[in-house]
Amino acid sequence: MKKITKKVTTKDVIKYLLMLALAALLLYFAFRNISWDEFVTGLRSCNYWWILLSMVISWIVVVLRGWRWRLMMRPLSKEITRLEAYDAYNICYLANLVLPRSGEVVRCGMIANSGKATFEGVLGTVVLERTWDLMCVVIVTLPLFFFGTFKDFIIEKMWYPAVKSLPFSAVWLVIVFILFIIGLVMIFRKYRKKIASTPLGAKVIKVWKGLVEGIKAGFRMEHKWAFFGYSALIWIGYWAMSLFTLYAFPVSAGLNLWDALFLMVVGSLGWIVPVQGGFGAYHFIVAMTLVPVYGFTQSEGLIYATISHESQVIQMLIVGIISIITYAIYSKKYKKPVGLSEKKQI
Repeated sequence: MKKITKKVTTKDVIKYLLMLALAALLLYFAFRNISWDEFVTGLRSCNYWWILLSMVISWIVVVLRGWRWRLMMRPLSKEITRLEAYDAYNICYLANLVLPRSGEVVRCGMIANSGKATFEGVLGTVVLERTWDLMCVVIVTLPLFFFGTFKDFIIEKMWYPAVKSLPFSAVWLVIVFILFIIGLVMIFRKYRKKIASTPLGAKVIKVWKGLVEGIKAGFRMEHKWAFFGYSALIWIGYWAMSLFTLYAFPVSAGLNLWDALFLMVVGSLGWIVPVQGGFGAYHFIVAMTLVPVYGFTQSEGLIYATISHESQVIQMLIVGIISIITYAIYSKKYKKPVGLSEKKQI
């Protein structure tokens, strides 16, 4: 079966260098005005036992992610083992540390290389997985607008000042917003075909249909309750990691569960930015959030962001290297892969 190896082009090199430059730029803006003496003192004040516990939880979350992914691949093949899915996930994270977004292709290729499923089929499960991850982010974010410090910040620092500056009642603002949404829906219903004929409209509709189909596929899954259970445990694990990291620092030890949930959501945004391993983006977003919302100094915010991010990176490196070794051992027995032809290999 013919395989096509992707050649590294000038465009690929430029893209990689731009991502690296963005990470460096964000790191510069995050650290440019901090007191290094205060930063080092803060690092020394950290209780690293809490960080170690957070790293253990992070590893458990990867195990759960691997098991959940295996459930999604069962319609493709019941022969895919938990270890294969787990190792593929760990190596996926390692690849993302080098080249953002490459990990998804890598883990699909690893499963396809086993000969137990096609590359296209495995890639479809990744799309389904990402759809449900997005839904989970929305679900865990909604309570933040009703509970915790973030809710108070929105009301006191954004809502009240905005309302006071208006020449009319806030009730009218709400009415205008509702009418605006209704108007958008009516326009879309009436001109749906014209909107769908534009490149942007077609892309938005495609993404929306993909989300809807992904949600439906989750409910039609053979082991859907196990899938939902794994999903809940995964996000509870992320929440626990955020909480334990808060406990590690004297300045943040007094924050509560809602604060941990808020910082978990904010931290996830740092990992989404297309830079190598979230470097720079995570530090900038998390630190710049802690300063206005919780009154941290820039140094305190960066201490939290640095320990939180680097502990996860270290965990990824340790278990990722172990997974490379175990995968190299048992993959020798694989037969000829199916469905990986005409795919770009990384």
